[in-house]
Amino acid sequence: MRTLIDFDGALVFAIPVIADLGYPAIHQGMLLEGPQGWGEFSPPEDCTDAALVRWLTAAVEAGTVGWPDPVRGRIPIAVTVPATNPERAQQITVAAGCRSAQVRVADRPDSLAEDIARVAAVRDALGTGGAIRCDAGGSWDVDTAVSSIAALDTAAGGLEYVKQPCQTLADLATVRRKVEVRIAAQLGSETSRDLTEAADVAVLSCGPLGGARRALRVAEKFGGPCAVESELQSSIGLAAGLALAGALPELPFACELGMRSALAADLVAEARSLTPVDGYLPVAPMPAAPDRDLLGRYTLADPDRLSWWQSRLRRAATAS
Repeated sequence: MRTLIDFDGALVFAIPVIADLGYPAIHQGMLLEGPQGWGEFSPPEDCTDAALVRWLTAAVEAGTVGWPDPVRGRIPIAVTVPATNPERAQQITVAAGCRSAQVRVADRPDSLAEDIARVAAVRDALGTGGAIRCDAGGSWDVDTAVSSIAALDTAAGGLEYVKQPCQTLADLATVRRKVEVRIAAQLGSETSRDLTEAADVAVLSCGPLGGARRALRVAEKFGGPCAVESELQSSIGLAAGLALAGALPELPFACELGMRSALAADLVAEARSLTPVDGYLPVAPMPAAPDRDLLGRYTLADPDRLSWWQSRLRRAATAS
């Protein structure tokens, strides 16, 4: 990796965030160029050094070994609906033009009434043919999860699944035995987790898992249906998630890969920006290259933050 990627010349960027999805107000990261193309290194600030290595592996994959061959050319996208009021939730859903929605719930204690209203508004926007799933972010205990899932399932007229209702595998397994709705678990840094009893669906993300190829191996080990999502990223980073979704043998669920709209701008030309059209995004053989004018506009200037990012990259590269 050291001989193929110019780590010393990595570009650091900062783009304002315009959607209230619980992310920092500025999305920062690094762009890495390899002989085959570009990758985005933008792990969350609380990543361990071990997690940084996986994010770096994902960032250099496209530019070095390349992505696995796709079995489909386009990916259905689920719009991300934040924990907002019903009117805004409906507007976001309609504007996205997707046929699936992932609705954030349980953002604070005692939010169930608001969650129900939000889910009902999304159902109204999608119509009877759209698919809805909820993301609880591991916020519930078992009893709260069981009662909340039943109420939200009724409000949705049927939920596709509920992602991460509780934190631990044991609690997920208990909830799964007590509800009719499918339970999804997010596979992040713990790639060896056995989800056999805990989840019906595995949710995969390239950054925390170390790239599309490693995520495919995790999916094979799980052996059940999978969905793909991404952390907040520019189109350069999102392309990796699309490559993973394109290579999965089966893709029964729309993927939460429409996060480009959460950013005030992109790093690639408008024609290559990954904004869903009619609810789909294309699978590309490699990410688009960054646009020079946009790079000039969003290059990070703060010397302290530049040093901080360069230090993270060095730690990840040294340990890999």
